[in-house]
Amino acid sequence: MSPELGDPFGTAALRESVLAAWRGSPTRFREDANAEEDLRLGGYRDRLLVELAQNAADAAGAEPGVLRLSVVDGELRAANTGAPLDAAGVAALASLRASSKSAGAVGQFGVGFAAVLAVTDAPRVVSRGGGVAFSADRTRELVPELASARGGDVPVLRLVWPTDEAGPPAGFDTEVRLPLRTDPGGLLAEFAAQAPDLLLALPGLRRVEVGADAWERSESDGVVELTGPAGPRRWLVRRDGGELPGELVAGVESRPRWSVCWAWPMDEPLSGDVLHAPTPTDEKLSLPARLIATLPVEPSRRRVLAGAAAAFVLDRAAAAYPALVSALPAAERTALVPLPGFPLSEVDDRLRTGVLAALRSAAWLPLADGEWAAPASVKVLDVASFDLVELLEDVVPGLLDHELTLPPHAKALAALEVPRMTIAEVVDALAGVGGDPSWWRQVYEALSPVADVDSAAREAMGALPVPLADGRLVGSPRGVLVGAELVPVPGLRIAHPEAAHPLLLRLGATEATPAELLDSDAVREAVRHSQDDPAMDGPELADTVLRLVELAGGRPWLGELALPSADGDWRRADELVLPDSKLLDVLEADAPFGVLAAAVATAWPRDVLTAVGVVDGFTVVEDDSPTEPDHDLADEGYWWDGFDVPPTRVLGVRDLDLVARDAWPRALAMMAADPAVWRAVTEPDGYTSWWLARYATLDGEPLGAWRLPGAEALEGLYDVVPEVDVPAHVLAAAGVRTALDVADEDDAKDLLARLGDPARKLSDALVLRVHALLAEVADSVSAEPPDRVRALTGAAVPADDVLVLDLPWLLGVLPPDQVLASKGSAPVLAELLALPLASEEVSGAVVGDGDEVVWSDLGAVRLACDLLGVDLPTGTVVVHDDLVVSAEDEEHAVSWWVDGDVVHAADTPEGLARALAWTVGRWDDRHTFTALITDPTPSVLLG
Repeated sequence: MSPELGDPFGTAALRESVLAAWRGSPTRFREDANAEEDLRLGGYRDRLLVELAQNAADAAGAEPGVLRLSVVDGELRAANTGAPLDAAGVAALASLRASSKSAGAVGQFGVGFAAVLAVTDAPRVVSRGGGVAFSADRTRELVPELASARGGDVPVLRLVWPTDEAGPPAGFDTEVRLPLRTDPGGLLAEFAAQAPDLLLALPGLRRVEVGADAWERSESDGVVELTGPAGPRRWLVRRDGGELPGELVAGVESRPRWSVCWAWPMDEPLSGDVLHAPTPTDEKLSLPARLIATLPVEPSRRRVLAGAAAAFVLDRAAAAYPALVSALPAAERTALVPLPGFPLSEVDDRLRTGVLAALRSAAWLPLADGEWAAPASVKVLDVASFDLVELLEDVVPGLLDHELTLPPHAKALAALEVPRMTIAEVVDALAGVGGDPSWWRQVYEALSPVADVDSAAREAMGALPVPLADGRLVGSPRGVLVGAELVPVPGLRIAHPEAAHPLLLRLGATEATPAELLDSDAVREAVRHSQDDPAMDGPELADTVLRLVELAGGRPWLGELALPSADGDWRRADELVLPDSKLLDVLEADAPFGVLAAAVATAWPRDVLTAVGVVDGFTVVEDDSPTEPDHDLADEGYWWDGFDVPPTRVLGVRDLDLVARDAWPRALAMMAADPAVWRAVTEPDGYTSWWLARYATLDGEPLGAWRLPGAEALEGLYDVVPEVDVPAHVLAAAGVRTALDVADEDDAKDLLARLGDPARKLSDALVLRVHALLAEVADSVSAEPPDRVRALTGAAVPADDVLVLDLPWLLGVLPPDQVLASKGSAPVLAELLALPLASEEVSGAVVGDGDEVVWSDLGAVRLACDLLGVDLPTGTVVVHDDLVVSAEDEEHAVSWWVDGDVVHAADTPEGLARALAWTVGRWDDRHTFTALITDPTPSVLLG
């Protein structure tokens, strides 16, 4: 049929050609029927709108077109603008194996038109130049035998007829009309849901209308805006394209072009997306952006057709991805980085791998210094800190912008394998870095919040450099003083005031209180060497130390501080005396002290000067844990050695040996007026009282050689202290005697000398007390044997002729001037004095016989024992009318005697009483026994 006769597209020839093929080969009929069935039931069952939109986009040409979808009288109608239907297009519609679209077209009436079979058996296409129709029923009528062989199932799109129905609506060039087999139901709603994605994928369309709703597409500066009923939705897009390499399309006359478009939704995240080639496929993707690419696909258009061409395009798409990322603001770019996870398809796996590789090598990440760099050459700070990143931008090459330290970017940077810079690495990077002190303070301020919450980071910060006030940069806060004034002491590690920050204190620095400054190693070292060159450093150092002492108090070691003396020299502070000190009045003329320069003495408070060791009075030395006598106290070793166990405390007054001999009354008054010194004087068993008693003098004699006037029990043994203007309690505390006492060997020697001094008149009672005291201390002291001792006569006699009485009855045969007696232990005293015992030198024999009498037979003895409550002895006593003992070639009348185990007594109260007292072990009661034997009555006992 010619065009003039109502068949403008030559459909009759097309039908005859197909029918001839079918009649000649029933197999061809079955192939066509099977292929169409496969497309209808499988590949195109849910791609109706996609295929209609592709055809509309292809028809639009250079000017984007419009697609309108509506349901009219039970049929779906899809009207579009653009090129009208032509003969080539009709031929393509009627062929399952051909397409009339050009090399760059998306899909112009070809195999994809089979998607209409999902909803109709009689599709029609009308255009400005005519229309065509397809019909399953009309096909069956023409090939009944073939249709019957397949149960009535025939290909729909192989036989085409002309139609003379009305053309497309006004303003449109072509309309596809699809009588629906079923109720349209939610068909338009499905189309409405797909419309925005189709507009994005098909640049050939500018508008899609679905029923009463419409969606518009516009593009500017790489942003596609889709405006629909729900409002605008924006997509950032970046495209790339070109011709496929020749080796991939060998034998093709004109080389096909490839194109890729990455699209990122700017208004909401993308989820559950698929590859668009260029319309949706079943290839699931997990990328944050949508890929729309001219990829070869299987006939079903659901899967990418694997091969070199597909691999090439996918690789080009991956290489183009950084351009999309770079189009975003710097802070949003990491949102487009694919995060770790299982790929959703082989295509997804290849794309993810390629995209990550491209992102790692492209320069798209913002650096702290404002430049751009590739992830492969950067690092990100491990803590979120704007300030710290800004401070480190010139210190750490390749450091990412502070925005990227925030948590939302962490996973993306990890996927890009960007190394994280720990605080420890930051500290290492800062080692040796210069910078103004104020810059360092900003660094500490930026690190401070991290130190609050991260103990490991805080530990690493212990190696932070610190700028010092003297211009040095030290490698750790430890030992640095923070908050100090500029103290001119060499070596003092004081943080620069502009760098000082509380973080340094947490990292080992010390708050520079005056006490901390004073106790610093640098100050101590400066004081120790202050006398090396005092003319150079002395004035400034002295002023510094005195200012610190004024605020923090003194220290024992400050005595080494060099200060100027009145004679112009520099001396240790503890070798200088205040110009108006009373101590100058009592010191010897050649005492090794200087006088502090008057200018210094008037410039500083008295207590400040004494706190550094300048002498204003007697100096007290105190040590609660002494280990040896090394406290610079005169004769300290002698005092120390006087203890069986070393003393556990030293509290002594220094320089006592420098007091002038005639100045002790004034010195003692000074000591009593100073509470600290007085405490040392009165310390029990203390050094000071020990030294004063032995070496301090009054009228040329030691204080211990005098007694107080009230100590009358010592009369004759010690002289009364001279009249001095010193209170008695002060003299007593200083060692003037108040009672009989032997503290050590020196006391013992002194006592022995005084006993042997013939010029001293001593009472018998005092002599006995002294002997008894010497016997008590004999085990703890030793002394040279005296030349003279005190005998019973009270005289000081040569020691060679004296015996120590150890057995009382021997007294009856010894002359009193040869006997030394004691109430104490005679053997101990004899050993101390190197004198023989009387029992070792004297022996005697009783002359004549007496009467052996049982003690109980002696009535007076019995009554005396009864009155005293003493048991009568069980033995006997030999009673003599006159008891005579022969000893030393002489006979002596005695009142009692003991000869071995035999007790002898003269028949007198005295003789019996002494024999009885010795026998019953009541020697101290002998005089009582004498009185009771004389008159054994209660009156004598009680009276």
